[in-house]
Amino acid sequence: MGQSREKLKGFINNRWLVFVAAMWMQSTAGIGYLFGSISPVIKSSLNYNQKQIARLGVAKDLGDCVGFFAGTLCEILPMWAALLVGALKNFIGYGWVWLIVTGRAPVLPLWAICVLIFVGTNGETYFNTAALVSCVQNFPKSRGPVVGILKGFAGLSGAILTQIYTMIHSPDQASIVFMVAVGPTMVTIALMFIVRPVGGHRQVRPTDGMSFTFVYSVCILLAAYLLGVMLVQDLVDVSHNVSIIFTVVLFIILLIPVVIPVSLSFSPEARVPEEEALLAQPQKEEPGKSDPGATSDSEVILSEVEDEKPKEVDLLPASERQKRIAQLQTKLLQAAAEGAVRIKRRRGPHRGENFTLMQALIKADFWLIFVSLMLGSGTGLTVIDNMGQLSQSLKYDNTHIFVSMISIWNFLGRVGGGYCSEVVVRDYAYPRPVVMAVAQFVMAVGHLYVAFALPGALYVGTVLIGLGYGFHWAIVPATASELFGLKNFGALYNFLTMANPAGCLIFSGLIAGPLYDHEAEKQAHGNYLQRHYTGSVFSSLLGLEEPPKCEGSICFFLTLVILSGFCVLGIALSMILVYRTKAVYGHLYGSSRSAPVS
Repeated sequence: MGQSREKLKGFINNRWLVFVAAMWMQSTAGIGYLFGSISPVIKSSLNYNQKQIARLGVAKDLGDCVGFFAGTLCEILPMWAALLVGALKNFIGYGWVWLIVTGRAPVLPLWAICVLIFVGTNGETYFNTAALVSCVQNFPKSRGPVVGILKGFAGLSGAILTQIYTMIHSPDQASIVFMVAVGPTMVTIALMFIVRPVGGHRQVRPTDGMSFTFVYSVCILLAAYLLGVMLVQDLVDVSHNVSIIFTVVLFIILLIPVVIPVSLSFSPEARVPEEEALLAQPQKEEPGKSDPGATSDSEVILSEVEDEKPKEVDLLPASERQKRIAQLQTKLLQAAAEGAVRIKRRRGPHRGENFTLMQALIKADFWLIFVSLMLGSGTGLTVIDNMGQLSQSLKYDNTHIFVSMISIWNFLGRVGGGYCSEVVVRDYAYPRPVVMAVAQFVMAVGHLYVAFALPGALYVGTVLIGLGYGFHWAIVPATASELFGLKNFGALYNFLTMANPAGCLIFSGLIAGPLYDHEAEKQAHGNYLQRHYTGSVFSSLLGLEEPPKCEGSICFFLTLVILSGFCVLGIALSMILVYRTKAVYGHLYGSSRSAPVS
């Protein structure tokens, strides 16, 4: 009985259970991705025009990216309390919208509806922050895979929730708003006491590498399954019973990863938490990592070593470099004890240590990450947001297929970006941002491929742009945690996420939109005589004519070429960051290249 109780305790505190629970929570956290399905219901119920719906979209984007409150609360409150705040915001925001849409509550002014949309969508930032902070702390040496998988599930949540709504098959269109209000709230409340830091660095196992491989396999299976289901439901008239079967199979795939914590906790050779801690004590501390709350003389000596060591030391092999640094540290300690050297107190943390947000904001590396992310992910989001008009201009009929496809490739990019960047840092001790530079190169090629309308332009473009866009969201959070520490990771991550809407605002609002309208007006002006003699000029005078549409590759040609150029600039910034952080990554991972993934 006592052994079973200990195993159950070990299961509850298993870091893999936390990771799997975070994956489930992220599967419903992408509330913003469903705005395209919610907005038509709001538009028809409240008699809004497209301009008013666009304002609601802006409120949604702001709620999705303003995560300062979430980052702060995750640092000062228990993780379950921060998740509860996010769940309540999601429920209150979208629940109130549902009451208004269904006539159960009085209609509010547009600005008030915008506030409700902002509050509801802002709950997503609490889910993302809590999941990432908890799992990155539980898997400090596997940040790339962890971040990539969690962000991937967040990106795929729109497709998952859409499939669940298809199963519900409610004649009331407003039920999708109800599902968005209740679904994520219920899942988060059910898991909020599980998703938390559990001292995962003490639970290192030789089988961890196999466990990550298993999770990757489930991710690939899930992406392939959802893509297949979307294609079948689009091409064939599927009955309601078949939709239920599709959704049940989806739930089964989502539940499969729980096999990992169950097998680790209840297998015959499973160890209880006390044994895990005893076995983990002899392990060496990760290079450059120390107690975030302490500032000892040894830390100051390490700071002095960074300042005093010759530059050629960083070029030595890992074992020799560590030996030379240890010798220099010993000399400094002896000299300090004899009074021959006065150790100067550092003014702030060094890269690889814990930064506050204000300390990070004055560092060039932080802004290199921010601007590079803005250029890369901003250009990708611009294509995603304009995919409907882009596909129409290139004479593709099924525009929503490409929206679904780029969502799937975005998911695979996030998962693959975490894996590839982990190989780079773990096997070669090379800076993770080099993978982001490769992703930006792939995106630049994708933009040009679509711009010149080459064969299968959008099929190839969605693959290249979707993968490259997804890579950014696996690499950037992991890089930020490595260079600026884990203590204030929530605030740092949420500040960096603002690069995404900032880039989209510039590239979509100031470049793509005006250039498209300019080409559309040129084509409309060329057809003016024909419209004049067919009488449509009267509808134009009465304001009944729709805005002019653009056809052909010329509509987005210049936009895509400019976006490709910005991706090239992002490559340059990423490589500057690589050059500046080579020594840091060599110090963090150089001595542990042969260590197992944990």
